[in-house]
Amino acid sequence: MRKLQFKLNGYYHICNRSNDEQKIFFEPIDYARFLFSILFCQATIPFFNMGRQASYFVRHSVFNISTTTIEEIHTHLKIGLNAFAIMPNHFHLLVQEKQAGGVSAYLQRIQNSYAKYFNTRYKRSGHLFQGPFRVVPVKTDEQLMYLSAYIHRNPRGIKGWMGKELKYPWSSYQDCAEENRWGELLQPGIFLDQFSGPKSYKNFVETSTAKLKLKNRSPVQNLLLE
Repeated sequence: MRKLQFKLNGYYHICNRSNDEQKIFFEPIDYARFLFSILFCQATIPFFNMGRQASYFVRHSVFNISTTTIEEIHTHLKIGLNAFAIMPNHFHLLVQEKQAGGVSAYLQRIQNSYAKYFNTRYKRSGHLFQGPFRVVPVKTDEQLMYLSAYIHRNPRGIKGWMGKELKYPWSSYQDCAEENRWGELLQPGIFLDQFSGPKSYKNFVETSTAKLKLKNRSPVQNLLLE
């Protein structure tokens, strides 16, 4: 599935699961560490104290990154992050290829970074994810809109989160339906701009059939990575 030619400025649904679908995010710091990786690694510039920044976010729920750092990342973007959901044993991303080879390099970097962190923290070794990653290109507005709802409704599959997806801290839903916590490091405009405002988008997600078990699947549903 991954053998495709990425197109410059094209949009892609990315998904990967852990080996044997084991849980790889146990505590808030684990989620935060991966989250900061997907934010920072959009640009191939060195970052320091990612662990410290992730810990600060867990303690205070504040993205304590300087405007200068955000601007530096944004200036050197290799990919654009449009939406995300980090689940206990997998993740979903909607990204844009901004420079040739950007998406592949980005996924390699974030997965290697988290695997190194995870193996050190939990005293294990070996591969953490099921191969490089899975990818589907986004070709239509209908697919794009449905995909955004699908990503943001993913947390409903976690025990205790059904109907509370908006409050799930490890997805970009609240950043689209309320206030964007990450500034220029998250760029949901490709689908948000098709709505009159955040409330309109929230209503779209809440009434979407994404993540519902339907007897007859539509063509756009068959393009999803699960």
